[in-house]
Amino acid sequence: MTQLDASARHDLEPIAHVDDLTAYLASGCKPKDQWRIGTEHEKFGFLQDTLEPLPFSGERSIQAVLEGLSSQFGWERLEEDGQLVALKKDGASITLEPGGQFELSGAPLERIHQTCNEVHQHLDEVKAIADPLGVGFIGLGAAPHWTREQMPRVPKGRYTIMRRYMPTVGDLGLDMMHRTATVQVNLDFESEADMVKKFRTSLALQPIATALFANSPLTEGKANGFRSWRAHIWTDTDANRTGMLDFVFDDDFGFERYRDYMLDVPMYFVWRDGSYFDAAGLNFRDFLKGDLSAAPGQLPNIEDWKDHLSTAFPEVRLKTFLEMRGADSGNWGRICALPAFWVGLLYDQQSLDSAYDLIRPWTSEQRAALRPAAAKDGMTAEVDGISIQETALKVLELARDGLKRRAELDTMGSDESGFLQPLTDIARKGESFACQMLRNFEDSGEVRTLFEKYAF
Repeated sequence: MTQLDASARHDLEPIAHVDDLTAYLASGCKPKDQWRIGTEHEKFGFLQDTLEPLPFSGERSIQAVLEGLSSQFGWERLEEDGQLVALKKDGASITLEPGGQFELSGAPLERIHQTCNEVHQHLDEVKAIADPLGVGFIGLGAAPHWTREQMPRVPKGRYTIMRRYMPTVGDLGLDMMHRTATVQVNLDFESEADMVKKFRTSLALQPIATALFANSPLTEGKANGFRSWRAHIWTDTDANRTGMLDFVFDDDFGFERYRDYMLDVPMYFVWRDGSYFDAAGLNFRDFLKGDLSAAPGQLPNIEDWKDHLSTAFPEVRLKTFLEMRGADSGNWGRICALPAFWVGLLYDQQSLDSAYDLIRPWTSEQRAALRPAAAKDGMTAEVDGISIQETALKVLELARDGLKRRAELDTMGSDESGFLQPLTDIARKGESFACQMLRNFEDSGEVRTLFEKYAF
């Protein structure tokens, strides 16, 4: 059993200079033969008989599923304050989001075929534990009928701090925490220049991904007027740590500029002696000087910087890799489609150059407008002459060509481009998956139809 306490951090040296923070970001640079694909997806647990959210503890609960995965499939337990809150095995981890969303953070893998095998095995293991308990899981961008109050509360210290702080900086932050789910992929870069080009390209195209993956049109059992309510929620969560980051497109953007952005992002917490200290709204610059009121006299180490990097939520996030964050969660096929989409665009130089040329003329105003337009109208959205459907068709073709040039084959001789098919179908039809969900719901008038049709 492993305690989730990070007490070894106190053996790390305090950060000597602000440039150490930049150097940490730059340490992610690696040659192309070491690039990997890390896919994460979240899903909602529910009780199959009542369709209520899966509670955190009890006979049929999140913890019961974690316990079963540990005992039957050899996952190592991770605890916080005596509560089982995560598992790890073979470079992958299973963690919990604030509202009990069950997340697989996959191991860094070389090929999308491996990613899909990993997802398939994980879902099989979860089903083997969940079915005897009468528990199911569903991959949607937002809870289709549960209220905020119905959602479980995962008792992690950082989440307690965030729950207090979120209502002070936006109206929908608690919904983001407890009622949304996403799929994302983490990708590498070779150099600062490579990072910049990938960051700009992927950030501009996140609204395209949002429209392609949109499947959260229901809130509390009623149509909410959005194709991706999850994406809408992010527009009113906390402007200081979310959004499209205009500065990424400035001529001087690089690791140092992102460091300065993160130094201005308000803190959430400091972890010391196995506990979280509330630092919500405080400044990391004061921490560097030992003047943080939440931890008087304490100086940060690199682990504190890693923690802080994880508390910003722009549409693309930089750590020692780039995180693509614009998509609703989904079924097995769409989980596999997200890494295929971004790997095809960003890991093939020809496709990356072409995608960059496509987005380079877009203005700051156009990029900003595409984000809410994609959330509201999905594939039918158009902003100042930029059609999401037409753009999606173009970039999907670039992604397909990039995957074919990668020529990573499975045992049957198929390359990775087949994983794009669910997205190609959506783009050609010009209709986000949310539209099909709405029709299914309206035809039956019951939310149970969605669970029966789309649960894993």
